[in-house]
Amino acid sequence: MIKYLYPDGTHCYRALQTTRAVYRDEEGRLIARTETPDESGLYEFEIVGFELLGPGRYE
Repeated sequence: MIKYLYPDGTHCYRALQTTRAVYRDEEGRLIARTETPDESGLYEFEIVGFELLGPGRYE
């Protein structure tokens, strides 16, 4: 699992296999690119960080 940290202080969890990229855009923001829940495409959102979590660890 990946725990994405949003700029507003909240977070979400995503399955590792849905993540396609994490990169910095032209403005220096950290961006995550991931699959949509219905697997019809990709979308991007700003994050301030992320953490890779091992099995059974969802803090």
